[in-house]
Amino acid sequence: MSLETRFAGRMGTLLGPDFPSDIALAVSGGGDSMAMLTLAHNWTRVWGLRLWVVTVDHGLREEARDEADMVARVCKELGHPHAILRWHWDGAGNLQAAARMARLQLIDRWRMGLETVLMAHTADDVAEGFLMRLARGSGVEGLSAMSDSSWVTPHKEIPKRQLTAEEVTQTCAPPLPHRRVAGVPAYSSGFRLIRPLLQERREDMRHYLRVLKGTWAEDPSNTDPRFERVRWRQAMPDLASLGLDVPRLAGTATTLARASEALEARAADVTDRIMTPLTGSGEIVMDRKALAGVEEETQLRLLARALQWVSQADHRPRIAPLEKLLDRVLSGGGGTLHGCEVRIYGDHLRMWREYGAVKNITAQPGDMWDRRFRLTGPGTEVRALGDDGWSQLPKGDRNVPYHAARSLPALFDQEVLVSCPSIGHLAGGRCQFNGKLPLFKQSFAHSSRSMRRRLGESD
Repeated sequence: MSLETRFAGRMGTLLGPDFPSDIALAVSGGGDSMAMLTLAHNWTRVWGLRLWVVTVDHGLREEARDEADMVARVCKELGHPHAILRWHWDGAGNLQAAARMARLQLIDRWRMGLETVLMAHTADDVAEGFLMRLARGSGVEGLSAMSDSSWVTPHKEIPKRQLTAEEVTQTCAPPLPHRRVAGVPAYSSGFRLIRPLLQERREDMRHYLRVLKGTWAEDPSNTDPRFERVRWRQAMPDLASLGLDVPRLAGTATTLARASEALEARAADVTDRIMTPLTGSGEIVMDRKALAGVEEETQLRLLARALQWVSQADHRPRIAPLEKLLDRVLSGGGGTLHGCEVRIYGDHLRMWREYGAVKNITAQPGDMWDRRFRLTGPGTEVRALGDDGWSQLPKGDRNVPYHAARSLPALFDQEVLVSCPSIGHLAGGRCQFNGKLPLFKQSFAHSSRSMRRRLGESD
């Protein structure tokens, strides 16, 4: 079966039977993405879909701009609109992680009404990622293969669609959303990411281009041993001689992905019975005895997801510190991890944002605070309640434990506490929690109001 036939089959499985009229392709200029562009071009000539091509220039290599221009020339020859999105790293955080997130966020702001974006990850990418995470001691979730179809939400809220002149160079804007609300285009929150080449080999992509006399660019960083992925790539021939070739590694990652899905379903079922989010304060409450009664893998998943939910972090905590925290919790202790604090109150485990993680965060009323809350009302500044705010609370409003209350958002006028809406102090402010729910497909069925009554707290 030819590569083009396999590609058409995957597209039919992933997008059919009701194909969208327009899809986007993320094309860097490398061999994999240029092969995907050619495959998609030939496929859409049969099925009649329109392609919109986008290239993200991360500004990390001088050659990147020329590569983006090369993609633009090929798209012009093929008759597809093309946009170049540019990003400049601010030096904060891990470069590769920041670049990955920036790519998704820029595409999200550019895509307008496009809800399907194709990326050209291959089986080689799956195998290399598996080895990298295996070396870090990842569990089932970390070792699982990336999904060939997933919904991604790079922004907490639907973003404004305008890109600055420094961020975008494009010949044609994507179409507006078809759906309207009161006559206004209704943008979707995120987009569907499709990876139709996960079962294909990288060399097959280049062979396909060579046969068609296509063009692509080789990123010199792909052979630079300073990068961990490159070192694993260079070790692959030796591993293959021992039976650990790309198909075997990628197949194992796919098998683990199926296992992870089953474990996720189990964790979702348990979550509905023992865990409750208090969205007013961004906390998690868990039945400690019930947690102790389930298997360890489920315990770790529940704890990891709770930490991620409370902190609204983009990534899960590492397995080693997570296991240590679980041991402390099961033995009746608490601790801190992932910007969160855990304490035991009788039969309940309670988790909230660690005060040290938020004490220096400020925002204007109406703006997002700590990526989780939006407060409106009188006052000049939003910041954590802290000790100063706690001391100004009437005793009747102290219906949340002191350590949990300190990290709640509050409205201040200079040093004077105006309002802490999360715990009902004064009616002059409103607080909205902008968390992502649910963490599991069917989780958090219990109401926050019911849990608060069980804990003897007011709403």
